[in-house]
This record gives sequence, C-alpha cells and structure tokens, in this order.
Amino acid sequence: MLRFSANLSFLFLERPFLDRFAAAAAAGFKGVEFHFPYAFPVDEVADAVRRAAVEVVLFNITGGDWAAGERGIACLPERLAEFRDGVADALRYAEALGCPRVNCIAGRRPEGGDEALLRSTLIDNLRFAADVFAPTERQVLMEPLNSRDTPGFFVDRTATALALLDEADRPNLALQYDLYHAQVMEGDLARTLQTQLARIGHIQLADNPGRHQPGTGEINFPFLFRHLRTIGYAGWIGCEYVPSGPTEDSFEWMAT
Repeated sequence: MLRFSANLSFLFLERPFLDRFAAAAAAGFKGVEFHFPYAFPVDEVADAVRRAAVEVVLFNITGGDWAAGERGIACLPERLAEFRDGVADALRYAEALGCPRVNCIAGRRPEGGDEALLRSTLIDNLRFAADVFAPTERQVLMEPLNSRDTPGFFVDRTATALALLDEADRPNLALQYDLYHAQVMEGDLARTLQTQLARIGHIQLADNPGRHQPGTGEINFPFLFRHLRTIGYAGWIGCEYVPSGPTEDSFEWMAT
C-alpha cells in the first residue's frame, strides 16, 4: 500500500502552520512534511505533531533566505558556517519530532561561480551532514530541482544528483525524487523509479504543467502508482503540489 504524506508548505495554506497538522490528520494523512520548521519553537511544533497523531517524515536543512529567492546554500563556499549551523538546528528538530530524514538543498549557481569549488563545497557539506545524522540513524537526502522554475539551481537532473551522492559516499545519503521536477527536466519517470529504487529515500509528486494535484496535467499517475506497487516502493510519497482550489477539494486522485 502506498503511503502519502501531506506537504504542509503547499497544502492547507488556508490555516496557520501549526494548525495544518490537525487538518492533515482530519483529511486522512498519517504522515506530514514541510520545508522549514525553524520559525517556530521546537516544542510547539512537537506539540502540534503529538496532538494530530501524525508522523513527520521529512523537512529541509536551512534553505538560506527563501523569501528573497535563495534555494539552499549547500554549494556556496562563503556560506559554509551558516550551513553547518543549519545542520545542527535540523538535527535538534529531527530528534524532537522523530523525523527520520532531512533534505539538503544544493542552492543556485552564482553568476561567475567556480564550478569545481561549488561542486566540492556541496560534496563536503553532504558528507558533513551525513556524518552528523548517522549516529541517530537518519538519512540525508538531496533533491534535483528543475532549472526552469529555479534558474541556476546547481543540481537539476537525476544523474547529476546521483553522481554527487556517489562521490560524497556515505551510506545514509539518498536521492529525493520529485516526479514534477523530473518530468520537467527529463521524463522517463517509470524507468528511473525502477532502476534507482534502491537509491531513492523519498518521492514527491505534482502534475505538470501547473504543479497542481495529480490528474490536472500530463503525468499518468494511476500507471505510476501501479508501477510503484509492482516494484515494491515502501517509502513515503510527499504531496508537494499547489491545489487548484481549496486543499480539501484536491484529493480525488487518491482514490486511484
């Protein structure tokens, strides 16, 4: 049986963040994920999780100044100390929330940046984060983002991400595979899911175009869901889409 988690940075935005946990539970979700919990005291987030009786399955290590358009800082050598402070914060929240995995966001390639230095910085930061999380048996993931929506993103294809993870070479590193981003950049979703199944630590979904719920675009989700069951995917699938209307009206696809 496939397990779907509600991404609270996309769904139930009609409510304040701490109220979204209960809303997700009321809609039938057993798992939740979100971008960043750090604006809220960890005990308040943990209380919302406890009261809703949901499992936190994923959130991100610091993304830098998200509101200003930053999309991670892990590849930026001048932000090394900030990233590593963010790793410590992420571990503190992960332990308090019982979250088994976090996502390391690579960041945008700065204009004129030294490609080799950006790459080596990202690899070093992946190793650092993985080593910090390993004693607690938690995974560190890395997600390719499409460079149409996020111009200049350093890791925009699955093959690029896998090569970086291979070079970082830590057993608790894995791929976060977002079906929307992958469809935009490369397609071939079913084959990638099958060939890279052992490398995938988490899946996210949205349809394309529009990044709305399944059934609003070109991706054949009923086929992919059958495929995931056939190949034995046992992880969570994060619902990271923009509802085309009220959140509660966007779940008809889950019956498939």
